[in-house]
Amino acid sequence: MPDAAATSLQVHPVLAAAERSLPDMLTDLERLIRCESPSADLAAIARSADLVAEIGASRLGTQPERLVVDGCTHLRWRVGSLDRAAPRVLVLAHHDTVWPIGSIDAHPFSIEDGVLRGPGCFDMLTGLVAAIHGIAALGPLFDAAVTLLVTGDEELGSPTSRKLIEQEAPGCVAVLVLEASGDGGALKIGRKGVSLYRVEITGRSAHAGLEPERGLNATVELAHQIVAVAGFGDATLGTTVTPTVAQGGTTTNTVAAHAAFSVDVRARSAAEQERVDGAFRTLESVTGASIAVLGGINRPPLETSAAEPVWRRAIAVAERIGVEPPEAIVVGGASDGNFTASLGVPTLDGLGAVGGGAHAAHEHVLVDAIAPRTALLVGLLRDLLALPDAEEPRPGTTRA
Repeated sequence: MPDAAATSLQVHPVLAAAERSLPDMLTDLERLIRCESPSADLAAIARSADLVAEIGASRLGTQPERLVVDGCTHLRWRVGSLDRAAPRVLVLAHHDTVWPIGSIDAHPFSIEDGVLRGPGCFDMLTGLVAAIHGIAALGPLFDAAVTLLVTGDEELGSPTSRKLIEQEAPGCVAVLVLEASGDGGALKIGRKGVSLYRVEITGRSAHAGLEPERGLNATVELAHQIVAVAGFGDATLGTTVTPTVAQGGTTTNTVAAHAAFSVDVRARSAAEQERVDGAFRTLESVTGASIAVLGGINRPPLETSAAEPVWRRAIAVAERIGVEPPEAIVVGGASDGNFTASLGVPTLDGLGAVGGGAHAAHEHVLVDAIAPRTALLVGLLRDLLALPDAEEPRPGTTRA
């Protein structure tokens, strides 16, 4: 009979395979980080897509479809069964980042003391690499399928990829989003919806010294409207309405004829998004200036009801393969998972890197967490697709 202590140290084959893949994952990740991909630079996004396609083809054994929409390059792999009745999981990732060209010089790729750094490493190039390697680890799929959709404009709100996402998600068993995790590796089971507005005000110009009474001051109206709009929030429901950028007037001695301000709205429910949207449509002028409201609901919320069942399966998988069971968190930021959850497709987010500093100079990834997170992805995919369990750990295979 095997020694109980030795048995307890055996590594599940899914985790062992991820650990063996880590050096290759780090190599792929360094290449992607060095190939800068700011969202608004379409040429850079195309170059990045070329590299993602090269890496993905080498690991998955097949070329992706290249989907160019309004000049922005997205990639799609459909792996496994072609039978439309076969269970399918959609895996979402993006290869664009917020970092402008040249950021790699100020924030070079590095791995020191178990911490990996470089522009876009946390949000979300590590998750993208994990997705590629994780799907490859499934091996041949005969009675199931996985779609990997890698978009190039997520950081801009997915204006050209949203339709692709919404076309791919229906009918899937679940959607897994490889965005970075929450603090401590928590999975994201809820995301607020996002609405974006611009309020434009038109008044009448006049000389501020000679005849200000002949003017109609758009900046004064702007002040009234900012106060009104800020009142649309509801802290008890987690609804935030935040005026952000404001402009008004032309010169210091002219009554402002035009003014405008932008507003960022975050809400946990679709009902709250609709309530706030309705409130914007009822804005009335205080001074007699004209008001135009542009924009509206951008991303619906990812409500916890769409994610909790998949999260609970992830906990069971984690316990089975011997990785830390993930906590759950609800966050204010949105992702492409918001779109799929609003379609009624079970969606779990935050399966990517463990680290921190998204969009900031201290962006980083914990290297020791990469293999366990990839193993969790593989195990969850196998569970969702009802694939046979991986073979038992080989005798003598123990944790390093």
